[in-house]
Amino acid sequence: MAKTGYGKRSAGDEDPHADPDFAHLSPRDREIAVFVDHLEEGHAMGYKAIAAAHPVHGQQFTRGCLKRLSNVGHLRQLREHITVEDDSMRWVTRTYWSRTRRSEEWWADFARQRDGRLVPEDYQAGLARPEEPESPASADQAVEEAAPADEPPAGQPSAAYQALADLRAADSRMPLSESDCRSLESLAAEWLSRGSTPHDITRALTDGLPSPVTNPGGLARKRLENKMPPKKAKVRQRSALKARVDRVITACLTCDEDERTAEIVGGLCRECRVELDLETPDGQEIPVIPETFLPGQGPSPEETLLWAAAVREAGGLRSRGGQQLWRGM
Repeated sequence: MAKTGYGKRSAGDEDPHADPDFAHLSPRDREIAVFVDHLEEGHAMGYKAIAAAHPVHGQQFTRGCLKRLSNVGHLRQLREHITVEDDSMRWVTRTYWSRTRRSEEWWADFARQRDGRLVPEDYQAGLARPEEPESPASADQAVEEAAPADEPPAGQPSAAYQALADLRAADSRMPLSESDCRSLESLAAEWLSRGSTPHDITRALTDGLPSPVTNPGGLARKRLENKMPPKKAKVRQRSALKARVDRVITACLTCDEDERTAEIVGGLCRECRVELDLETPDGQEIPVIPETFLPGQGPSPEETLLWAAAVREAGGLRSRGGQQLWRGM
């Protein structure tokens, strides 16, 4: 699993599973696509992590396959800039997966929808998750956890007072008077507010007593002060929302470039597209062989002339899988 929030995330609005889901891909790319589609939410999406989990394909093929899946519209990597309520800011990188093939326009609109999203309080350090706000029931439960203990009914001693008064029965060497119990009640109440129980107070005041105890009240005060437990972390009442996504940008799937410093097309920067043989170094897109150019389906003379001219201009020809078929016509 990736660190929480950074692994596979569904883009949502998926079509149901069907046989033609990845029919447009080559057989080997289809294997990786099906494999990624069945990974659980949150699984690490780096090519090394996927190759380590895949029983057949290695790192280099997986790396190229993820680029091709991004190029055809199944993957996108977005960087979200968030501001937390303490005014601290950070960038969070997320990888979104869509079983349904998406267009460039769809992904651009998806990124715009993330911009300005509010995120709930239960984010973790360094990240936030733009999800639906928590339910009212959860908020009510948080309020109950933060609420102080109920006050005793009128006329009844408090739990702190009762714990001190019961010391006489627990150990006859600690017979606290009513005056002692009243003066020490606030200290015992502080113990209880920090998560201790009446039994904890009794044990702290009776363990290892000297014999005899000449001043039970003074000894009890000294032990309550010196053995005071640490404060519990305050349980804050949850606000509905705690952070905000200020900006969302598209990042290259396999390098550190994003649209602030490079043109991102198909989820890839120009250098990664050149590496994948989707563009020539000067930025021209390499023409893709149409179906009529596949083996056994010869092109017409007109198509041959048109594609010969396109190839001359682009300086080469690539198949759909990226394999070089012919260059230098």
